[in-house]
Parts: sequence; C-alpha cells; structure tokens
Amino acid sequence: MTARRRLAVLAACVVVAALLAWYGATRFTPSDAPPPDVGSVRLGPDPGDDVSAYLAKLPAQLPPPGVQTLALVQFGDELTAPEALAAVGGSEIAEAVLRVPLTRVQTALRFEPLEPGVAQATALDTARQRAQMQATADAGRLAGRPRDVAAAEAAALADPGCRCVLALVVRSDRAGLQAVAARSGVRAVEAAPPDATIRELALAPLLPEQTERVDPPPDDGPVPPA
Repeated sequence: MTARRRLAVLAACVVVAALLAWYGATRFTPSDAPPPDVGSVRLGPDPGDDVSAYLAKLPAQLPPPGVQTLALVQFGDELTAPEALAAVGGSEIAEAVLRVPLTRVQTALRFEPLEPGVAQATALDTARQRAQMQATADAGRLAGRPRDVAAAEAAALADPGCRCVLALVVRSDRAGLQAVAARSGVRAVEAAPPDATIRELALAPLLPEQTERVDPPPDDGPVPPA
C-alpha cells in the first residue's frame, strides 16, 4: 500500500470515529431536568415545633395572586368525606390523608392519592376503601397491640361514614386557598412552592391533639375491639 493510500485510509478512520462520537453525544446526552426528589418538599410542622408559631407563618407562604400551587389543608378534627369535600369547596384534590381517631391510641396516617378524572366523592370513598384494605393487611401481618390497633382501624374504615379524613392536598390559587383557610373545620393551609409536584411532597399534618407542641400523641389507652 502506498503512502498516499495509507493516509487516505487513516483520514477515513478519523472521520468515522468523529461521526460515532457525535452520534453518541447526541443520542445519550442526559436530560437537563432530572426527575424531582421524592419527599423533598415537606408540608406540615417539624417534630417539636411550637404549634402557634407554625400556624402563624403559613399565610406568608401562600402563592402570589393568580398562581396555582399544591397545598396541605389540615382539619381541626378528622372529618367525614362529605364534610372534608365541603371544607375545600370544590378545589381540585390530589391526595387524602386518612387516620382513625382512637382515644390515647396511636394510629397510622394513611396517604392515598385520588384517582384523576373521577368524581371527587367517589375518588375519596375509593381512597377510604384502599386505606381499609391496608389496615386489614397490617392486622394480618402484625402481632399483639399493633395487630389490635390495625384491626380496629380496619373496622372503622369499613364504614363509609367514618370520621377519618385528617387532611387533603389540593391545588388552587391564593384566593382559593384563603377561602379554604377561612372555612369551618379547617385548622391550617400550608402551600407548597408553585413549582412543586405531588411526587415531591412529604406530608406531616398536625394531629388534633397537638395543640401546643408537635410531640407524639399518647399511646397508653385501651384498644377497642374490632
């Protein structure tokens, strides 16, 4: 092979290598926007927080006028589904936090996304049924007091009229959230940053018995039979 031919072959190889490198760079360049971190935006007080101080700071966190965002609507007591729906006044609901109130007994917070494209009353009732199935499953795998508590939760959640809705995640604008915050039964409305997604939220609503500090509730009461 002549020197000229060897140079031509070498040049062709360089061109092919450059093309392959360009294709790889364009084909496999990572996305500029990584997926959001699960649970990176907390809504609700931190453990040990002063309840009055937490409530006082929430109005300043509402979004600017006309901007919609997700927000955690926290009730003063667990509500029935119709009461909870009335309290949020037709706002778009993304998720429900369900909890069975038992005197001096710690019960689980059950987080249930609501089905999109379904009437809200139906979607919230379906969320209750899913929570009931989770409690039943917990009762089947646990032992002792935790088993008895889960069984009591399952029995309560089986009732469509149970007072088990502790909080709702809604999407609304500033005026809508202010209207919700002023309604009877609503204890607090905490807005997420406007660009937050439901995937990013970590929910920790106030419990009705947390009136001064955000401390664990007592767990020394008798568990009612299921």
